[in-house]
Amino acid sequence: MTALPHSPWAEAGGDFTIGLRPIPEAAWLEGGEAEPAGRKDRLLRRHPELVWGERPGSRTAQAEALELVRAAVGAAAADGQPPLLAAARAVPDDLCLMEKVDGAWRLTALSLCAPSFFTAADALGKSLAELHDPVDGFSSRFLRRVERIFDALRPGLILERRNWTVVNSGELFTPHAAPIRARIADIRPQDAGRILHLRVERQTLRRLPRTDGALFTIRIWRAPLESLAGEPERLAAFARAWRTARPDFRNYKGFASYDTLVEAFLRAQGESYSVNGV
Repeated sequence: MTALPHSPWAEAGGDFTIGLRPIPEAAWLEGGEAEPAGRKDRLLRRHPELVWGERPGSRTAQAEALELVRAAVGAAAADGQPPLLAAARAVPDDLCLMEKVDGAWRLTALSLCAPSFFTAADALGKSLAELHDPVDGFSSRFLRRVERIFDALRPGLILERRNWTVVNSGELFTPHAAPIRARIADIRPQDAGRILHLRVERQTLRRLPRTDGALFTIRIWRAPLESLAGEPERLAAFARAWRTARPDFRNYKGFASYDTLVEAFLRAQGESYSVNGV
């Protein structure tokens, strides 16, 4: 069983953090998928409004994003496609173009083929504040800091952050939460480790020097919860993060729906501490 390359629950625990750190350009895109274009093309044919969107006037910045991706991985020319879409077909990551419009950073184009409960139609044109409105406490705790990071982002600097959740699906394409969470009641506790999955987002942010936009990437990694069984340190860190997560973090992630199942898995692995601390 392949282990996840990142374990953000061990780094940030069960809380929202900005957690941005600089990385070298050589580490920008992680790869790890042989043919991302095939997967993304199928989704574009079936669900175009869910996985792709662009606003008028964004093509110039899209073209600059394509240049950066081409320099990193050898992406093909656009060949009549929107440039950001061509760039996204060359990498496993979802690509989001942010531009400052009327004083606010807004999402002006995106390819979104591994969404975590949102869609391109939902997100296109929204500001940073609007995009993060569902996150409890984001406006009061983080919004101004994130806006300053976007404003101050200098060319050549690439920032990375990671976050995590648990969901009862191993699929990459999860635009809607309701049909997935409707199946939680059917999961037997003894099957929790196999059916519940850790879903890790690795995100990067970099400036587009000529157009002054910003390119935000999202790479999804996932593995069944039982993948932690052979990694005692990662398992213990996950148990601590799960059991000590802040209420706003738990609420946003929907952890209450999984408590019984996750605790059954943890106890089966020898982590015999209950969610109530007993």
